Amino acid sequence: MYDLIIIGSGVAGCGAAIYARRFELKTLVLGDAEGGAIAATHLVENYPGSRSLSGFQLARNLIEHAKGVGAEFKNTRVKSVEKVKNKFVVETANETFEAKSIILATGTSHRRLADVPGGIEFENKGVSYCATCDAPFYNGKVVALVGGSDSCVNESLILAEHAAKVWILYRGDKLRAEPINLRRLEGKKKIEVKTNVNVVEIFGGEKVEGVRLDNGEELKLDGVFVQIGRIPRSTLAEKLGVALNTKGEIKIDRYAHTNVPGVFAAGDVTDSDWKQVITGVAEGAHAAHEVFEFLNS
Repeated sequence: MYDLIIIGSGVAGCGAAIYARRFELKTLVLGDAEGGAIAATHLVENYPGSRSLSGFQLARNLIEHAKGVGAEFKNTRVKSVEKVKNKFVVETANETFEAKSIILATGTSHRRLADVPGGIEFENKGVSYCATCDAPFYNGKVVALVGGSDSCVNESLILAEHAAKVWILYRGDKLRAEPINLRRLEGKKKIEVKTNVNVVEIFGGEKVEGVRLDNGEELKLDGVFVQIGRIPRSTLAEKLGVALNTKGEIKIDRYAHTNVPGVFAAGDVTDSDWKQVITGVAEGAHAAHEVFEFLNS
């Protein structure tokens, strides 16, 4: 019997684990992607105490810190969570665990181009969601990024280190990136932005060969990178009876409580307005404190 099981091993889950152990709670972290989304980020330059480090290194630092203070980690996917009287039963593919409380820090997954012909069919055949992972495969080639967020601009800067040409294709009037990243973008001659356009088809043979836009243009491409937002991973929460908002995010109060007693949530899966590494870690720490108060009450 654990005092706390944290589902999700990203930054929010690690923040929760570190503080849970400071409160001397017997803590288990279950997650199928150690480090979460930040582990695939090229550079993190807004985390206090480190002016610049890779997302992978930041994730490793947090995991090693949590393990160092006694949190147990298991790299596995959680299949179900049930509340049975005053305890929670968590089932994975091969094991079952019990806990007095739960923190859901399950994060998000990439929104896919499911409504665009070729968007799903060419995944892993030229359609990608991670420039940090796949940019080296496009040395000297032509690629496009679909999206207009800060993440999209960051991805374009990574791709420009490898590709001969990078298009940003955005349906809005102007990119929604942080000013510092927009300034970096302006200095990159390889990157060209097309606004007020939508991709209506991704075409090719065995792999991506190009895209068609709703303005009638056709771009010949070797790859398409997608950055059009993320979807909360809240299926487990919903099955547990946790209230979600219309976006599928877990509803929490300012103390990380959900509507189910003993269930708390933190990080990108919640309805917090601003989703950053620093806020995710802080929300996890706050959730751990609330678990401590809950168990002592």
